[in-house]
Amino acid sequence: MNRIFLPIIVRLLVFMLLISGSVVAADPPSPEVVTELTDGLRKLQAQVAELQKNPALQSRDGRARFADVAVFAKAVEWMLRHNEFPKKDYVKQARRAIELGIQRARDLAANDLAANDLANSAPSWETRVGTTIRGYFSNVDGSVQPYALTLPEGVNPRSGSRWPLHVKLHGRANDMNEVNFISRHEGRALPAGQAWIQLDVYGRGNNAYRWAGETDVFEAIADVRRRFRIDDNRVTLHGFSMGGAGAWHLGLHHPARWSSVGPGAGFVDFYKYQKQTEHRPSWQHETLGIYDSIDYSLNAANVPICTYGGENDDQLVASTSVVEAAKQLGVDIKLVIGPGMGHKFHPDSFREFMAFHAEKSRAGRRRNLGRQEIRFTTRSLRYNECDWLTIHETEHVYDPSTVDAHMINGNVEVSTINVAMLSLARDVGTYAIIDGDRLPCYDAADGLLPNVHFEKTADGWTVLDYEASKLVSDNLDLNKRHGLQGPIDDAFMDAFLCVTGAETTPDKAHAGWVAWTLQRFEHEFDKWLRAEVRTVKDTDVKPDMIAQNNLILFGDPSSNAVLRKILPKLPIQWQDGEITVGGQSFATDTHGLSMIYPNPLNPRRYVVINSGHTFHEKDFRASNSWLFPRLGDVAVQQFSRNADGSYAEETVWAANFDAYWALSVAE
Repeated sequence: MNRIFLPIIVRLLVFMLLISGSVVAADPPSPEVVTELTDGLRKLQAQVAELQKNPALQSRDGRARFADVAVFAKAVEWMLRHNEFPKKDYVKQARRAIELGIQRARDLAANDLAANDLANSAPSWETRVGTTIRGYFSNVDGSVQPYALTLPEGVNPRSGSRWPLHVKLHGRANDMNEVNFISRHEGRALPAGQAWIQLDVYGRGNNAYRWAGETDVFEAIADVRRRFRIDDNRVTLHGFSMGGAGAWHLGLHHPARWSSVGPGAGFVDFYKYQKQTEHRPSWQHETLGIYDSIDYSLNAANVPICTYGGENDDQLVASTSVVEAAKQLGVDIKLVIGPGMGHKFHPDSFREFMAFHAEKSRAGRRRNLGRQEIRFTTRSLRYNECDWLTIHETEHVYDPSTVDAHMINGNVEVSTINVAMLSLARDVGTYAIIDGDRLPCYDAADGLLPNVHFEKTADGWTVLDYEASKLVSDNLDLNKRHGLQGPIDDAFMDAFLCVTGAETTPDKAHAGWVAWTLQRFEHEFDKWLRAEVRTVKDTDVKPDMIAQNNLILFGDPSSNAVLRKILPKLPIQWQDGEITVGGQSFATDTHGLSMIYPNPLNPRRYVVINSGHTFHEKDFRASNSWLFPRLGDVAVQQFSRNADGSYAEETVWAANFDAYWALSVAE
């Protein structure tokens, strides 16, 4: 898990920077206030550390309650380390966060630990009506992350009743950090008439719920499910502005998860939203399809959507453009327009909007055999399933892959575009007729597996037998699959571990760029994705680390033993001060290689070479729509050192691997 204690050096650094003015806050607190907050944080962290020692808190319930305390310490720590005091009342908010954390620590120690019976004793906030802050430990980096949970009357996690869930995504708030998020939600009264559990997602700040921000949404939902009985057929997703962009993204990329989706305003297309008239370089243009939600308009066929925009809001175009794109495909989306409104909800429109979602929640989502038809499209195998249909492999990466599947007369008829392998739930039909090829479905693979796999060959579609089906998950041919499809940035949506070299290298110029690249990633991830990057030396890498993490390797073959070990199995050559990739060679004293590839030590996980996220601080500051991949799957950057120790970089070659993790001859 993330470390608990704020190092003395960090406290001193914050103090010194505030005095010198090197860090600028809109309303910086005095050194005395910084000392006060730091001392308060230290007291809270000591209580958190004491709780952590108790084995009772290692159970599922105990760990959740421990996170509910630790999240307050994390909030204040990050506020101090990044000097986030944009307004005067943020000091007051930090003080309250410390007080709340201390109260919870005492409550948890006095109730649960004294009783030593977590199942029958609960801290005061556990089932409190209204809104409370909760926490969970992320699989991505071990950090504790916050969310807000609103409970109606009568919720009992040990009863048999299941509750509908609303997942609400906040808009962009440049001044919001964890402390401010706590202040906005903790202690809020239950809104009149609310009869559902509501999860307000923090989403690691302002990223339009992309990358680790996307993972945060699903990890928070999973944590709520662990605590309370949620009706999975009645999960509503909605948000406004940046939250609307997030609702478009998560709603259309994961259409079978929700009973309905409600995007308010937001953005759905990079080029139009940013008024870009020229295409990005090919490796970037291709990957924009991962996140341009308008490209997924067909998926509205699988989930009810009601979108909203103010009549005078520039972002109304997000709603109207997706509605029109879906209409052209024969799919209806309900559009509500707030008369005379700018970038906010009209009260009457909000009631209409929420009534739509209440109706769909009561009905529940269609699922399994209740869903007779699926019309699904994707541009990335990261997003590859819709209920009883899964696309496992494509023919051409980043081109649209589309499947129309209909249950008819006891069979399922399927038409595909750009699909090389798919699977269907076994009981959707006696036969599957795929692009005209009639194949067994219900009785396929000896009728022993819940899903039947179909593969496209030169002679048409074929059904896999039992033994071949069992081998699908092994991906012996090392093709691009879900979670193993790139680009570089995809590695940071799941558990990752940075690995540095313990040895020195004669290539000092390259080593300088590598060190700066890691330092930049550590800073940017810490600041903008709200967690500390986990880093180990190559000599400390253990088998369980390889099994459980994407490995992010920093260094060169002479300095990093892990890189040196796997190099013969990578599609590059690296020796004598030169890197060769894609048929071209580059001198390492002026060029750096960044790449993602299946890890030869564990092909179910990634290995990344010398890269963190490929978008950077200026993109986080500018707009969430800029948070798209810059380097594709593999790139070479020419670097030069600036006078201040930073580096200037120019991408001189980049590409995306094909569906078989290979580079085309042209590349």
